Amino acid sequence: MQTFLEETVAQIREQYTVDEHLVLVVPSKRAGLFLLQLFAKTAPKPGFAPAIYTIEEFVSVLSGIRYATNTQLIFELFEVYRGLRGKEAESFHEFSKWGGTLLQDFNEIDRYLISQEKIFSYLSAIQETDHWYLRPDKTPMIRAYIEFWNSLEPLYNAFSEHLLNMNLGYQGLVYRKASEAVEQYALDSGKTHHVFIGFNALNTAEQVIMKTLLSHDKADIFWDIDPVFIQDKVHDAGYFIRSYFKKWKSLSAKHLKDSVESYESHKEIRIIGVPKSVSQAKYVGSLLNRLASENTSFQKSAAVVLGDENLLNPLLNSIPPSISKVNITMGLPLSQSPAGSLFNEFIALYVNWKGQGWYHRDLLSLLSHPYIKRLFKKPDETLDRLGSMVRDQNWVYIRPSHLKEVKSGDEQIFSLLFSEGFATPSKLLKASSDLIKALIDRFKLDGDAIGLQYLTKMESVFNETEAYVNKYEFIADLRSFQSLFRELMTRETIDFYGQPLEGIQVMGMLESRNLDFETVIITSVNEGILPSGKTHSSFIPFDVKKEFRMPTYKEKDAVYTYHFYRLLQRAKNIYLLYNTEPDVLEGGEPSRFISQLLTEKRKAGNIRHIIASPSLTLPEPVQESIRKDHSVLETLKERASIGFSPSALATYIRDPILFYKKYVLGIKEPEEVEENIAANTFGTILHASLEHLYTPFVGSVIDPEKLNLLIPQIPQITRNAFRDHYPNVSLESGKNLIAYQVIQKYLENYLKMAIEESKKHRIEILAVEQNVQISLDIPGLPFPVYLKGIIDRVDKKDGMLRILDYKTGNTKKSEVEIGEWGEIITDPDKTKAFQMMSYAYMFHSLNSSESFKAGIIPFRSLEKEVFLFGYPGTVGNGTSRKENVINTQALDAFKEQLHQLLYSLFDLQIPFEAKVE
Repeated sequence: MQTFLEETVAQIREQYTVDEHLVLVVPSKRAGLFLLQLFAKTAPKPGFAPAIYTIEEFVSVLSGIRYATNTQLIFELFEVYRGLRGKEAESFHEFSKWGGTLLQDFNEIDRYLISQEKIFSYLSAIQETDHWYLRPDKTPMIRAYIEFWNSLEPLYNAFSEHLLNMNLGYQGLVYRKASEAVEQYALDSGKTHHVFIGFNALNTAEQVIMKTLLSHDKADIFWDIDPVFIQDKVHDAGYFIRSYFKKWKSLSAKHLKDSVESYESHKEIRIIGVPKSVSQAKYVGSLLNRLASENTSFQKSAAVVLGDENLLNPLLNSIPPSISKVNITMGLPLSQSPAGSLFNEFIALYVNWKGQGWYHRDLLSLLSHPYIKRLFKKPDETLDRLGSMVRDQNWVYIRPSHLKEVKSGDEQIFSLLFSEGFATPSKLLKASSDLIKALIDRFKLDGDAIGLQYLTKMESVFNETEAYVNKYEFIADLRSFQSLFRELMTRETIDFYGQPLEGIQVMGMLESRNLDFETVIITSVNEGILPSGKTHSSFIPFDVKKEFRMPTYKEKDAVYTYHFYRLLQRAKNIYLLYNTEPDVLEGGEPSRFISQLLTEKRKAGNIRHIIASPSLTLPEPVQESIRKDHSVLETLKERASIGFSPSALATYIRDPILFYKKYVLGIKEPEEVEENIAANTFGTILHASLEHLYTPFVGSVIDPEKLNLLIPQIPQITRNAFRDHYPNVSLESGKNLIAYQVIQKYLENYLKMAIEESKKHRIEILAVEQNVQISLDIPGLPFPVYLKGIIDRVDKKDGMLRILDYKTGNTKKSEVEIGEWGEIITDPDKTKAFQMMSYAYMFHSLNSSESFKAGIIPFRSLEKEVFLFGYPGTVGNGTSRKENVINTQALDAFKEQLHQLLYSLFDLQIPFEAKVE
């Protein structure tokens, strides 16, 4: 296979004298590197190499203006903006959210040589047609909106002038000035001849430059496109070049320079659908391994092109040992390195500082970072101690004084990381630099070369950040500092060292320009990636772009189409991978390029479309079962001697496996800081508040007047309950404030209901939050078994004894009624009924009451009456009905079921089994 650059070098040597008067202009530096190598390889004798420029470098030479960095541009634009708007100017942090978009628009306007006066007046006129302009009473927001559009032209003019005074420019401004200077350059260029190699989508400024040099016979163009795409009048791969041949007089009489039809040559194309993005990287690794085992020489002309460059990391971890040499043209973004994540967290910790301290999750996450842990003497011990203190004392926010309580011998590291004084950009910058120096010293001792490389790069980012902070006084708050740091870090990459001309080339789509390979593997060939689709990050509306012939998504799609088909042009073995899984952002469907390939009628070669996925065998569902042995039985006996609570036995009914884990193995749920009140804590606080409210009435009949006097005390009683059961948490905002107010509302509504009830009925309070425990005499179990619990409330209503339980969760009346007694120990939905009868049985055993009722007070639906326990009873004619009064017969029936439950619990032959769904 002869590559495009090989064809081009051969033609240049044939047609031109290769010396210092020959200027070659290419789209990218990598193309220039390969081109220079080919000239060296084909040189018959030593001599001068031609001058090789990228298009950006050549344009800069033409204009005599240097490019400013993106970061510098946004700062200079803000300086000009602030000078024009004065006190009305937004802060830099707010400006940075839209300043980048405005810079892109200025760039597009200049690259396409749009009349600034026309387009800005056009944009302003569009806004004047908006109904806002017709309103006589314009709000401050509307006035600011109108002022923004009217200020674009003055801002553009002032910004351009400001940059030119410093001999700097953004890309578009440099291109505009180059297009203005090219005529004089062509007249003064003497013997210099220019060859533009492998271009496709040209902006207006580039077209003016090339057409001017062509008209002076100072240039030639080598197009990298197969004639089949020119002849096809609708194929987007030839969209731009067809238009140039149609519109440029200097090209109309010329043909494509010796273009060879290679696209329709023999090709083996494999289209492979793979689930999920990372799976594509894994598949590429296995594919490379297979290709290497079949023919190791394929590596000399092979490329992996990443449609989504975020796959670089997983791909690097998937390259097999059989691949001896790999050249990675992309750098690893510093933001994706451990050092990047560390300083993102470190700076965010101070940006998000609250007056009450650092958020505990952020602080613990920072301390758990692998780089930070290397600074501690005993990292695991220190983190465990701090974590335990945070959980035990429920520190949602941590202050420096809290950290002093952690006696670990690493106080110096804590002082390096945490201080309330790091509140300005300069101080936080100093703290970041000190942290980097400490890490570099540690990594030098450990001999960690890769980590040192990350940290050295990060040090250069902070040096650059410091220069900007010192130069621009408006970077005065931490959010602006964070925006600057992220901008600089995002721009920084860590280069991979290797031989750029050897081995498999791993690159992005744009880096493949002008390069050809026999074996091409392209990943992420999905809609939304290749091509990128209808993205619109601009203040200029679509119809205005069409009017002024600026690029829209149509032209951008054509650019992707060209690059895609150009890669396929000379390749012999092509592998196209796409993600088969639907994705919110990427659509999840194969790219239109795949559909086009599948509909083509190829004369040679073949296309195969396969779906690659690992073979999956679904395991047979197995009911979880745990056999009991004597050690389990001994543990259960110990539990029985202490006492089973109704809730523990209800857990056994609902989920025997959970009962085994919780009450046999003693596994507890991991403790966490309770930022927002949990459901069980909510219930605890409500119970504590009710206990405080009703304790004065124990042993007496409720007086509605006295009960009414308690309503104003509810806020303080609730706050005291929070303090006792949920300390170190603010009740001034957020979900905790809502919970605090909901509990107050529950209590207020309940007291009002109780007041009305006490006016109509005689309510006598006998006990609140009463601890009870009884011994169970179970035939066949020769060891003591106790039942214990806390009864929320015992009262008498018009002489009828009631045992009541407060419930703050969802409760249905059907959950406290049973159709037959067997349900109470077998149906998981009847565990509330089981608990109520357990409390009733215990109370009866201690007090020998003849008949009484048991019920639940549902706080989520207080408008309903108490949900009374109901069990099957009969009337005279044999008809069944629900009975609410618990008598001796009902207690005996429950006792029998309770014994059955405990028999099964202590039976070695009955395992703990998961309930069948």
